[in-house]
Amino acid sequence: MLPSTTKRIPVALWIWYRGGNFRGFQRQVEGPTVQSALEEALQSVGVPATLMPSGRTDRGVHARMQVVSVRLEAGDSAESLEQRLPPRLPPGLGLCAVRRPTSFHAQWSACGKEYRYRLQLGGAVTPAWAPYALDVSADPPLQGTTVTPERLAAVLRRAEGTRDFIAFHEKSSPRKPRTLESATLHALGGGLYEARLRGDGFARYQIRYLVGSALKVAAGLLPEEAWLAALETGQALEGFKAPAHGLVLWEVRYPPKVDPFTAGERLHPPGLPLEPPFSFG
Repeated sequence: MLPSTTKRIPVALWIWYRGGNFRGFQRQVEGPTVQSALEEALQSVGVPATLMPSGRTDRGVHARMQVVSVRLEAGDSAESLEQRLPPRLPPGLGLCAVRRPTSFHAQWSACGKEYRYRLQLGGAVTPAWAPYALDVSADPPLQGTTVTPERLAAVLRRAEGTRDFIAFHEKSSPRKPRTLESATLHALGGGLYEARLRGDGFARYQIRYLVGSALKVAAGLLPEEAWLAALETGQALEGFKAPAHGLVLWEVRYPPKVDPFTAGERLHPPGLPLEPPFSFG
């Protein structure tokens, strides 16, 4: 007989991963995936649980903060799991914290997310950042063009607002209003920049299509009028899906009353590697 779940203890796991080590988050026949690796590690420490993540990331996308709901057997604890789990995780996947929240669901309790996309707009990309940033001048769809930070920042800002973004995501995702609260560009030094996109939710490939198409507009390869029509009316456009390796799920946000993690932990995540792609706050 299967053990009853009525007395199981709900906990929230904050994990990080480098997407290049996995074939996406969701479990599939051909692995490894983040979900399968994490479930195997949990089973090895006595937690035969099925995960409920805040959302899925595609193959090659990294996560500084992915949140997962899990239920522990009665008698176990968040503090104990936080100690037992890290040694069982594979390279490229780590644990920042395990917390026991009240009335919490990793996906349905979330009120927003922030993604960051790293771009080399000038100079040479350093070896440390090469696996985690798009070298714009070397990418075939943009090769031979010039993208200035000022122009790209201006184009990205035009995407802010509430709309269905149907021209910028896979049709498998529901068509519904989504709010892009901010889309800004920040210099990291040495010609490296990051686009920070913060909103109440994102459809599949939405960030990659938005950033890629904005790059085409900034490079003069796509008329700005077509970009604006796609935003305002959903008119199809010949966009560009930016490669996965430049994208990081940076943060998952929850209302203060249910957030399992403190402001200090969010600012300085315990156990997070301090090298790329997690170096910049």
